[in-house]
Amino acid sequence: MGRILGFAGVMIALAAPPLAAAPVDLVTLYKDLHTHPELSFQEVRSAGILAAEARAAGFEVTEKVGRTGMVAVLKNGKGPTVLIRADMDGLPVPESTGLPYASTATGNYGSGPMTPVMHACGHDIHMSVWVGTARWLAENKAKWRGTVVMIGQPAEEGLGGARAMLADGLLTRFPKPDFALALHDSAAIPAGTVSVPPYRALSISTSMDMVVRGIGGHGAYPATTKDPVVLAARIVTALQTLISRENDPFHPAVITVGSIHGGTKHNIIPDSVALQLTIRSYDAAQQQRLIDSIKRLATGEAIAAGIPDTLAPVITATAIGVPTLNDTPLATRLATHFRQTLGPTRVIDLDPSMASEDFQLFGLEAKVPSVIYWLGGVGKAQWDAAQAGGPAIPSLHNSGWAPDPGPTIATGVESMAAAAVMLMPAK
Repeated sequence: MGRILGFAGVMIALAAPPLAAAPVDLVTLYKDLHTHPELSFQEVRSAGILAAEARAAGFEVTEKVGRTGMVAVLKNGKGPTVLIRADMDGLPVPESTGLPYASTATGNYGSGPMTPVMHACGHDIHMSVWVGTARWLAENKAKWRGTVVMIGQPAEEGLGGARAMLADGLLTRFPKPDFALALHDSAAIPAGTVSVPPYRALSISTSMDMVVRGIGGHGAYPATTKDPVVLAARIVTALQTLISRENDPFHPAVITVGSIHGGTKHNIIPDSVALQLTIRSYDAAQQQRLIDSIKRLATGEAIAAGIPDTLAPVITATAIGVPTLNDTPLATRLATHFRQTLGPTRVIDLDPSMASEDFQLFGLEAKVPSVIYWLGGVGKAQWDAAQAGGPAIPSLHNSGWAPDPGPTIATGVESMAAAAVMLMPAK
């Protein structure tokens, strides 16, 4: 792929006008990545593309870090070390954007069923911005001093990729960072803008699997059974009271049942129903209370339905993660710098998100300030139509999410390059 030309003065000059679009080859790269998404810990093709781009720019590249992750290092004299992360994995979502470059890829997790795969969370945008930033830094060494460690992280969606890279020696095999940076595309602000959370950025996330058990039988004779379908429905409905009646409304929390499966035929009451849940908050103690409350409620509903103790719901939960909390001094510096370099109207304030990330682990493990910021992805026409009462903008993880690649990628490179130069100034 070709090189970026003429980026330098545009991206870091004070009060620079917004870029109308990314260089054509970055948009072409984005479309290719979008068409070929890969699930968590299967990002071989994506990591290979990032590795090839980084090598072409002059980085030292190491592949297969944390299974399918990659690390690219560029040293440019004495100065701070900055880690810049992009995540690479897609999601098991069937794409409905209707775009000419829409994904038709399929994949599966381990021995699970084959499903359609889509970049429904914008990691294809993140990788394209990563490539553009790597090129810019390599071509503009006179503007900064230090070391940049650029990582392509696998398995962000499963919240396992950061731990895998750290366990594989990210902080010992490569230069230890003084700062860690990442961005994430957003459906809440228009393309061409950014938002820097001053502290709370993203929540804790815990995944829970629940098997609701009963006694199966013929659908014509429900009195001879203990119907787990009905019990599962009661549990799903009752879970909402844990938020509406037991949770302090000044401490946000979310419980979502994202999957429910049970039964094989119209007239057969099954023996079990499987549910998959996500629990989110910003506080570890609150998170544990929610998990314990779900177990209490499910067990109580089973007792109320006459389920024997030997068939109580089986519940397993992943380890509680950590909230993504930006380093406030660094976030304040970045927001101020973006207002100067991008212009004040392009920096927007947003409320904290209840989505979750594992980027925080890099800063925590390295004991350095870290910041993740939002990158607007909604095209102007779509944004204007929604503001006028037109069709709602699809959210992240929706099969219709389609960022406007040109201005989104351009602003991502513009902002991330500006952030890197701020942290690694040329003396």
